[in-house]
Amino acid sequence: MTMAAMRFATEYLAQLERLAQHMPLPRVQALHLPPDPEPGQARGEFCALALDDGSLGLSYVLLDDTLAQLRQQDASLGLAGADALTVARRFASGHGAHRAIGLAAANALTRCLFDRAAFRPPESRDSLGALDPQPGDHIGMIGLFTPLLPRVLASGAALTVVELKAQLAGPRDGYRVTLDASALRHCNKVLSTGTLVLNDTLDAMLAHCRHAQWLALIGPSMGCLPDALFARGVTLMGGSWVLDGPAYLDALRSGEQRQGLAQKVALTPVVYPGLEALLARC
Repeated sequence: MTMAAMRFATEYLAQLERLAQHMPLPRVQALHLPPDPEPGQARGEFCALALDDGSLGLSYVLLDDTLAQLRQQDASLGLAGADALTVARRFASGHGAHRAIGLAAANALTRCLFDRAAFRPPESRDSLGALDPQPGDHIGMIGLFTPLLPRVLASGAALTVVELKAQLAGPRDGYRVTLDASALRHCNKVLSTGTLVLNDTLDAMLAHCRHAQWLALIGPSMGCLPDALFARGVTLMGGSWVLDGPAYLDALRSGEQRQGLAQKVALTPVVYPGLEALLARC
């Protein structure tokens, strides 16, 4: 199988296997879970997996019953002291809670590599993933980013939102929500939630975005090595860079605001040196 034919998860894990050949990797220290979110609350959507060198990896836990599974299985997951790469492999082979844990471990290993290579992604100050909507643009959203709607609609751009939830579908004031992913073929700029990497729909959805000149994938789960994403046409990957690990974990476990403990960062092919360069720096 060629690298181009691999699923994203498989390719991401292949890159981490190369990392393990290049240098010794830290082991898993612990998994940290958020409290159950209150109805309508924006916090409590992500878990954090900590390695024994302090590296943290985040993963979305509100997909289906992932958080409940993690609570029930916490003692049986065998994470404390585990080989981090073995846990990360669950991202490519597991389902539900195991897939979420695998992504968190993979992202923690990515942070470990970035730190050892003295590479820090640039800070992002644009919640729209640098889409810069303009009159004449047709913006596609994969996932309904409700707080971002006013800015897109005020720009004069057309907007189509692709959702998985049937109850959200239908025309809205100034835009429409559809379950039909093929609608993205008409969009020249696309903003997507990073949840696509967890529900294993990334490659299928990106196939509908081939005409997009700008394709941004954002969310705290996007702490990945971006090489395979850029090769698939993604032009920006936006994630979270934890600044104070212990304080961040305290806030995550208690459900408190984590403002000031992490910052939004964005990677593009222009600023990202690539896996080979990072390995060389180590």
